[in-house]
Amino acid sequence: MSTIARNLQAVHERIAAIARTAQRDPHTIRLLAVSKTFGPDAIIEAARSGQTAFGENYLQEALDKMAALKLACPDILFEWHFIGPIQSNKTRPIAEHFDWVHSVEREKIAQRLSEQRPAHLPPLNICLQVNISGEASKSGVAPQDALTLARAGADVAIADIQLESDSGEDAGRYGALAQAARAQGMVYTEATVDEIRALGRRALALKCDVTDRGQVHAAVASVVDELGSVDILVNN
Repeated sequence: MSTIARNLQAVHERIAAIARTAQRDPHTIRLLAVSKTFGPDAIIEAARSGQTAFGENYLQEALDKMAALKLACPDILFEWHFIGPIQSNKTRPIAEHFDWVHSVEREKIAQRLSEQRPAHLPPLNICLQVNISGEASKSGVAPQDALTLARAGADVAIADIQLESDSGEDAGRYGALAQAARAQGMVYTEATVDEIRALGRRALALKCDVTDRGQVHAAVASVVDELGSVDILVNN
């Protein structure tokens, strides 16, 4: 067994142990390997051991590796994450070649990534960077602006909702949605009731593997069948 294979095995064993302690299914946790500065051979070795999701933050280096790997091992389906800061003049190649983009904190970047994503590719997965501490030394959008930023790169409003109880005005407006969510084993995150009301929209949170489109589509379809069109936040 190679060093990379042994290291991956050790990491997965640690993940499984921690998941069991937290009463989580280890299979719902995915490992992202940061492969910047590593050559194609190391990535291939990791991929042969089952690791196919890789993070890069040097764009040209990443594009060169993608091209080399496509020729060297066309049988492997890689999942590429861009994890570095993004300049406006770099959005097109990122939108064209990556599956995930992390640390988006500006509306201009979110819009460009959305507009420049080729139509024949699946939707680009975007992670927003939110500065929850408010410290000037840290990057990220302010929490109160996160919803606006999310909508900039999406076709629907993205928000989540939590009901305090099953009675009262909130339950009257959102009770059916909450019941449907519970019936599907969905969970809620922090309440954003006021933002939802201001938008005049409905929203719910799905708990599923966001990388498994089958799970996402099945969960959404079951709710849409009962409630009609709703806005979705996928919360992993």
